[in-house]
Amino acid sequence: MYVWPCAVVLAQYLWFHRRSLPGKAILEIGAGVSLPGILAAKCGAQVILSDSSELPHCLEVCRQSCQMNNLPHLQVVGLTWGHVSWDLLALPPQDIILASDVFFEPEDFEDILATIYFLMHKNPKVQLWSTYQVRSADWSLEALLYKWDMKCVHIPLESFDADKEDIAESTLPGRHTVEMLVISFAKDSL
Repeated sequence: MYVWPCAVVLAQYLWFHRRSLPGKAILEIGAGVSLPGILAAKCGAQVILSDSSELPHCLEVCRQSCQMNNLPHLQVVGLTWGHVSWDLLALPPQDIILASDVFFEPEDFEDILATIYFLMHKNPKVQLWSTYQVRSADWSLEALLYKWDMKCVHIPLESFDADKEDIAESTLPGRHTVEMLVISFAKDSL
């Protein structure tokens, strides 16, 4: 498991907004090593970490990250995008959903948005804070967001000091084009 540049950029966004996090209900999807979720918990948020229920090793990595960061109380759940499960149904309403680099394989995009759509119905004011690495100019989320009655706002990296090659005194490996999005329900649906 690896801390991808998108996770570092999303963690920077969380740090920039750290004063608004205490008491917020936050779910990280596709958490992996869980850097954004761990940071949110350290800032006082009520965090649930999730990764695919079909990848038990990833769930164990989430648990290990919690242990290593003295957060053994954090809940870790298996959620497979696009699947309705008891764990998904049992989740309480969230204020923020975190997703770093989950928009990786275009064939997963609709399953991810279906899961987000379900969670948005539990709290229509929830926001998805997502970072992704631009890997191809051939795909876009815009049409799928419209289909699922969602909208997005692109957040300029310079607005939260993430436009540098090093963040938090750590050099990001390689050259990356990372984008930050805030996704929510389109106004017409509220």
